[in-house]
Amino acid sequence: MSQQKSNKTLINWDLVSVNPNDKNWDWKDLFCFWGVSIQSIIGFSLITSLYLVYELNVLVVFFGTIIGSLFVYFFSNWIGEPSQKFGLPFVVLLRSSLGVKGAKYFGLLRTLVGIFMFGIQTYFLSKAFVYLIRIAIFSLDSSILDNDIFLTFFLGLNIIDWISITLSIVVQVFLFSVGMIFNKRLIKFSAILVYLGIFIFFLAVLLNDVKISSTAFINSLNYENIFDQKNLLPLLTVAGTIFAYFSIIILSFGDFSRYVKNNNELKKGNLSLLLNLIIFSLLSLFIVIGADTVLKQDPENLSRILTNPTDIIGKFDNLLITSLVLIFIIIASASTNLIANFIPSQYTLINFIPSSISLKGASFTIGFFGFFIGIFWLTFLSQIGILSIIDTLGAFFGPLFGLMISDFYFIKKSKLNNKDIYSLDKEGAYFYSAGWHLKGVYSLILGFIFAASTIWNSSLMFLQSYSWIIGALVAAIVYYLLAKD
Repeated sequence: MSQQKSNKTLINWDLVSVNPNDKNWDWKDLFCFWGVSIQSIIGFSLITSLYLVYELNVLVVFFGTIIGSLFVYFFSNWIGEPSQKFGLPFVVLLRSSLGVKGAKYFGLLRTLVGIFMFGIQTYFLSKAFVYLIRIAIFSLDSSILDNDIFLTFFLGLNIIDWISITLSIVVQVFLFSVGMIFNKRLIKFSAILVYLGIFIFFLAVLLNDVKISSTAFINSLNYENIFDQKNLLPLLTVAGTIFAYFSIIILSFGDFSRYVKNNNELKKGNLSLLLNLIIFSLLSLFIVIGADTVLKQDPENLSRILTNPTDIIGKFDNLLITSLVLIFIIIASASTNLIANFIPSQYTLINFIPSSISLKGASFTIGFFGFFIGIFWLTFLSQIGILSIIDTLGAFFGPLFGLMISDFYFIKKSKLNNKDIYSLDKEGAYFYSAGWHLKGVYSLILGFIFAASTIWNSSLMFLQSYSWIIGALVAAIVYYLLAKD
């Protein structure tokens, strides 16, 4: 079916309500979705870093992770229900609270962040490609790697780096531009295959020295003083950080929940996040602790504890296992990129000019800018730190979430006009003031200010992990007070 291109409508085939017959996602599909959301280099490093940074009882951090995931569960249910009910993506629902034009421009915030994170995630993904290429060349003739072409750097990258990041971009853009039917299959395939990969990774570490690695892991599970008062603040901090990690996915969750069969399947599927986090976090922690213990038997082989899975597997002298795990890392990182960054950016880009931008056009745009971000911005980002980046992003997305929840459940009473939400008619329900809902804009700005203050104001930095929730609450309350009449 051809896309409608009238200047008097905001309809685009990729943005229209999902046909009820196409709502075929169930809880098993959402299990794979949440599995993919955490199965990445960044997810692995974040989870394991939380255990190691605080130097606490591992179980305290574990329970903090569970608490954080419960908040993700409830928030995902709230934001996912409107899209499931009406079959609309995030950016189209945003028109209800910000106006048909306001949603275009504020939706670009999601686009910019999505492209930015796509580029960074792709850089990390490309490092796995680098290892694979070097292994392949080394297997043929190790002396080839001594040639100047593999040693000469341009913009901080050698020839293998350039090939790897280019290949990473091209493969992702090609696969992700096909459409949601293929994406669903890709998500399911990736989730299952990556769990197989991380189990192989686990066995590689365990079998390297069963006694030493298992003893180190068991010793980390200290049950003493779990409920000590001093553990309360770290527990809440871990919970807040876990929530912040998923905050990007939560905001755009409607892009996926629109395909779920019914609300019961939605809630059952979202609950699987807890199971995914338990499996993934414990396996990841064992890999890091076990690998660190084994490798430190050779002091020259390890100067610091490693939390990047690519770096860890690179230390083991088994080319077959290393190659397999690297392939799994590539699949995991790419699939996480798909749901967290690529698909949401596609929709928000299309929504900006729905009459002109196609799915493939949006995909090529994301790939183009993501390529340069991956090349030029890594050094800058590494200086900031992953945790700071995640918390900062949360300050921007929390208010958007709060605004949409307040609008749908408390102002609109779970009702939407599916016709007017695609209309630029001045008499339309969502045209408001020249296409902008100023009450929504004011609420959003106030939410931004409060959320950002926890990051930029040193006296409020103890609330930094909760910036997303603070921004959401402020925007939701202010909007309700302004719009309830």
